[in-house]
Amino acid sequence: MNSSISRQLILWLAIPLMLVALCGALVHYLNTVTVAPAMMSSDARLKDASTALMARSQIINGRWSLDTGTAGAAAAPAADIVFAVRDAEGRLLLGDSRLLPMSLGSDIGQLYALSQFERRYLRTLSTRFDTPVGPVIVTVADKHAAAEPAARLGLMRTLLWDFVQLDITLVLVWVGIQLGLRPLKRLREEIANRSPADLRPIDDASVPREIAPVVVTLNRLFTLLRGSVQSQQQFISNTAHQLRTPITGMQAQLELLIAEPAAQPVKHRLLTLQEGVRQLAHAANQLLTLARADPAANIAAKKQSVDLQSIIGEVVARFFDRALRADIDLGVDVQPVMVLADPSLLDDLVSNLVDNALKYTPAGGSVTVSAGRLGGKAFLAVEDTGPGIPPEERQRVRQRFYRMPNSPGHGSGLGLAIVEEIARIHEATVDITSGAGGVGTQVMLLFP
Repeated sequence: MNSSISRQLILWLAIPLMLVALCGALVHYLNTVTVAPAMMSSDARLKDASTALMARSQIINGRWSLDTGTAGAAAAPAADIVFAVRDAEGRLLLGDSRLLPMSLGSDIGQLYALSQFERRYLRTLSTRFDTPVGPVIVTVADKHAAAEPAARLGLMRTLLWDFVQLDITLVLVWVGIQLGLRPLKRLREEIANRSPADLRPIDDASVPREIAPVVVTLNRLFTLLRGSVQSQQQFISNTAHQLRTPITGMQAQLELLIAEPAAQPVKHRLLTLQEGVRQLAHAANQLLTLARADPAANIAAKKQSVDLQSIIGEVVARFFDRALRADIDLGVDVQPVMVLADPSLLDDLVSNLVDNALKYTPAGGSVTVSAGRLGGKAFLAVEDTGPGIPPEERQRVRQRFYRMPNSPGHGSGLGLAIVEEIARIHEATVDITSGAGGVGTQVMLLFP
């Protein structure tokens, strides 16, 4: 059963965030435990002071005063208690005018609040009392109360924890997303590590449900590509057969016709025609080879372990007679070495390199095909003693249908282009340099 990215994200995020929330509740509880007792003690002190204040208040000749000498009366408010007694209209009757008046509704008997006093905020208690001259409001505040520092400490703790909680939450979210998206990363790496020739369907058994439709679509696309590649390869194969058969027959008939005594008067014309047919056959073979070497036609090419020594031996054997007729020394210097390649494409590659070398090497020259290991990598090199390729032309000769100015013969300019395409399929590098002693050309391939 396919997993779900959503479920994994919930699992990776829910439990850690719940633990963070529990820690936050613990911080708030500790704030309550440490701040609340101080607040309750201060409130009790304010209430006692308010009661004592009213017990010692008296009205003499219409004026309010505080009785401090009556025996048996309630204790007077402490010196650090500030108070103010106001009538219902807010006029100060007794006490400190700097203590701001508090407005109490008709249904409110007591009110705790924070009031500014001498550039400080003090916790105050305002109480309504009924007296013979009408209701009064007594406001008391403790100048040395611990409520404000405790409240400030509680606020700082809360703010600090909120910032810590935010940071922890962001880290947990980031970690949870990274862990939850691991299946996507694995899928991306699997696709990125594939070569263009690997069109195997992606295993959708372990793919998350959210991206399963994407994988199904990709597999459908891979299937269509495999079918298209097979159709293209079949077309190339059929075309090669349809072209080669009549051209080969035409060449055979021309050879027979040239040998006939009756054809001697037009023999030079027949020889010209034979050369044209030979060039046509060579161009057709190169075009078909180039089509087969195209990466689009070889996406699904099956590579296998190939012995370079064996391939080079077969190719050199085919060109040996041509080299003898042209008075060219065709040699081989090969060590046993294996490469991962398509045998038929590798045969085409070596054939084009040898054909090019023989074409541009003058009589009395030499062509050497070598292979082995260089720096831990397999290499294949073809060196000739021809006119060479100037450094400024070594990139242009890799292009299709390009021939250097004043090149001999009637080539099509496809030989090195075919080599370049086949090398690209096999992830090999092609290096064109001068031959030994700066004479001729050396084309070297390094395989991965």
